[in-house]
Amino acid sequence: MARTPRATNLQLPKEVTVRIFVHSVIMVVGAACLLAGCFPESRSGDIYTRDQARTSHSVNYGTILRVDLVTIEGTKTGAGTVAGGAMGGALGSAVGSGSGQVISTVGGAILGGIAGTAIEKGITTVQGVELEVQLDNGELLVVVQENDAVYKVGDRIRVLRDSHGTTRVRQ
Repeated sequence: MARTPRATNLQLPKEVTVRIFVHSVIMVVGAACLLAGCFPESRSGDIYTRDQARTSHSVNYGTILRVDLVTIEGTKTGAGTVAGGAMGGALGSAVGSGSGQVISTVGGAILGGIAGTAIEKGITTVQGVELEVQLDNGELLVVVQENDAVYKVGDRIRVLRDSHGTTRVRQ
């Protein structure tokens, strides 16, 4: 009767365990930075920042003359670059040993940074609307904001302006 080999507890060397832990921490922190930094304040007509709450806004009424769909470009705050670089460097450092590991770490960090920048810009790019408005006082203005409501030529709207120059159109 043949003996079946018994499973033994295989333990990794301490430096490998520490390395895996450090890579895991770097990837989690990098992902958190990427997510936190990739969501800029809204350009919506119906979302207010905390600073805009409890402040006065001037109100004008007017009529929409033209509506065009536009793209509001995403942000490049550097958060995507840093997070991508950290994650790429962590992944690259897991490859090879010696000088090969150094090269793969640097290469991973560079490629991760490039990818992180592109991801951040893509995540934060939104559809917008350009509204040409004639106010009741005769003033013409154009407001670009996120496309969060349906606007048609001839709609009566409110234009709200705060003391910092932020302008929004509301129905």
